[in-house]
Formats: sequence, structure tokens, C-alpha cells
Amino acid sequence: MNRIPHKFRRSALLLLCLPSAALPAFAANTCTVKATGISFANYVASLKNITGTLTVTCTKGLAYGIALNSGLSAGATITNRAMTGPSGALLRYGIYTNASHSINWGDSSGTNWVTATGTGIAQKFNLYGQLPANQYVTVGTYTDRITASVEGAGFATVTASFLVNANALAHCTVSSTAMAFGTYSGAVNNSTSTISATCSDATSYTIGLNAGKSAGATITKRAMTGPRGALLNYGIYSDAARTVNWGNTAATHWMTGSGNGTTQSVTVYGQIPAGQSIAPGSYSDTIVATLTY
Repeated sequence: MNRIPHKFRRSALLLLCLPSAALPAFAANTCTVKATGISFANYVASLKNITGTLTVTCTKGLAYGIALNSGLSAGATITNRAMTGPSGALLRYGIYTNASHSINWGDSSGTNWVTATGTGIAQKFNLYGQLPANQYVTVGTYTDRITASVEGAGFATVTASFLVNANALAHCTVSSTAMAFGTYSGAVNNSTSTISATCSDATSYTIGLNAGKSAGATITKRAMTGPRGALLNYGIYSDAARTVNWGNTAATHWMTGSGNGTTQSVTVYGQIPAGQSIAPGSYSDTIVATLTY
């Protein structure tokens, strides 16, 4: 029997090459946020509403909340924000989640932050800013800075800050009460009324009174008009002694003042001289008070 020599034995190796399949990679949940500022521009103690914008882009399906802090002014809260101006003066304002300005935008889920779910594309949210009326603050520029934070489970918090500003201009308002003398019987008749001025803090002003409506009247000889054009002479003064006529220029003794942000009232002193013989009836005049600042 013939045998194959050992040296001629061969073995075959089968190498199998299998293609490898890559496992899918999962992107981390992320958010970004951008903000535009709220500029109230010029403020003259009237209610003013301005809208800003937050733009948030989060991974699709990711739940998040948007918080706004209270700002930088001393003692501020989310319901009592303020811009800071000259010498630390404060100008109050609010930021709200709704166009009716009734829900303050807070800094946690318990204080009315805004919630949403990511779509993978930019989502815009309005910031409804309101500057209340009747703040007669020192003239100048007021600013605050708010930080918006986008927070949620499973991703790192991201923030953006934006500026809130306003330019407070000098502003004043004036009002008055009537001066009623009652019945005139020929004796001296005194009466008073009140002029109230409200001016921006540290704003200087003057109050002048014109001569009235009767024919030929001057600030030293005013008159009320009655039946058939009859005149009843009277005077208006800036002092209780009724010696200084209240006029409408510096040369005719107008009143001066400096605003402090609150209502300041001054007394107007009136007098009908004695000894006037006039027709019975009703007499009246209209004086115009002019406040200049």
C-alpha cells in the first residue's frame, strides 16, 4: 500500500471575513437661548408697553422651562423689578408672560416661568414689558439687566442676559381747585384755592396765573363779570397777608418750586375788596394757571 509522504500533507485554512455593523450614536440633549433687550425709550410718566423676544432651540421632545431672574437693582423681586438711574434712583417696571400684563414672569416653576417642549428648531417667546405711569423720577438714563435661564432634566442649563432701559425726561402735571367767595355783602371777602403740581424729582418749575377773562383785566386788577357785563373787582395773591399779586412772569411774582416726585400743593389767596356797589347776581372769572419747567 502506498502512503503519501508526510512532507506532502497540506492543510487548508478557511478565513471568514464578516462586515462589521456600527452601533447608532445618540446626540446629547441640548438647548440654546438668545434674547433681545427691552428698550422703553423716552419716559414721561405715562404707561408704556414694550415687547422683547427670547429664542430657544432645544432637542426635539425635550421638556424645558424658561426662568427670568429679578434683575440687578437693590431689593428687586420678580414682582417688583426696577431700573437704576442717577444717584441710585429707581424706575419700576414689570416683565410678564402674557399680553395683558397680568402674570409676572418668574424664576422657578412656582413663580410662573414659561414651559415648552423642544422641536429641534427655534421657538420664539415674547417678553411683555410694562413701565407703569406716574413715576416722576430724576431725569436721566435708567438700566437693568435680566438673566434668562433655560432649565430641565437631562441637559445643562443655558443662559442669556438682556438689557432693560429707559430715558426718563422731565415731566410735570398741574391741577387746581375752584375759589369760591360765597356771598359778597360789601365787606372784605377772603377765600382760597389750591394749585397742585407734580414734577419729576429735582425738576425746577414756575407757576404763573394770567389776568383772567374780564375786559381790561391785569394781574393787579382782576375782575369777575356778572349781569349785563357788570364787574366785581378782586385780587389773587401768593401770600396769606394778600400783599403780593400772583402774576405770570418773574417780574410779576410768579411762584417757583422744585419737584420731588410727589404732588406739591400751594395755596392761592383771593380777596374781594370792600365797598363795591354792584348789581345783584352771579359773578365769575376764569384764571389760567401755567406751569413751566
